[in-house]
Amino acid sequence: MAESVRVLLTEEEVDKRIKELGEAISRDYQGETVHLVCVLKGGVFFMCELAKRITVPVTMDFMSASSYGSSTKSSGVVKIVKDLDEPLKDRHVIIVEDIVDSGRTLSYLIKMLGDREPASIKLCTLLDKPERRVTDVKVDYTGFNIPDEFVVGYGLDYDQRYRNLPYIGVVEFN
Repeated sequence: MAESVRVLLTEEEVDKRIKELGEAISRDYQGETVHLVCVLKGGVFFMCELAKRITVPVTMDFMSASSYGSSTKSSGVVKIVKDLDEPLKDRHVIIVEDIVDSGRTLSYLIKMLGDREPASIKLCTLLDKPERRVTDVKVDYTGFNIPDEFVVGYGLDYDQRYRNLPYIGVVEFN
């Protein structure tokens, strides 16, 4: 089955919104250090751009969790592929994710990381599909609410492809 990609959000729109998110986080954490936790692999493009736009001190760590595999639908089973390298105790943690869809993965991660006694824990996502939620998840910083379509680009992939697109596109199966 062949596919094509239609532009949903341009590179300029994404860049402008990430700048706004960085400004909001910088205001909210004035006088503090934020510890960004990137959910790999998709979140890395977004987190790097976001971190450059945050003006308060930033530290970072990475973890990998998956509930997709090579499908376009969540399997519902969250698997931790790579855990964090540093402790979270007493840190102001912001989980940085590329997209919140069903909420299963993020609900699991927020509880798991919350058990590590951070000073605070918030969620920042580039894209949100709130109508697809099956588990209640509070998103503190949202780039864009998008329709229920399968998206790629800016770190998001379809079977490990299209991550490098500088915009958000919709995969259309021909």
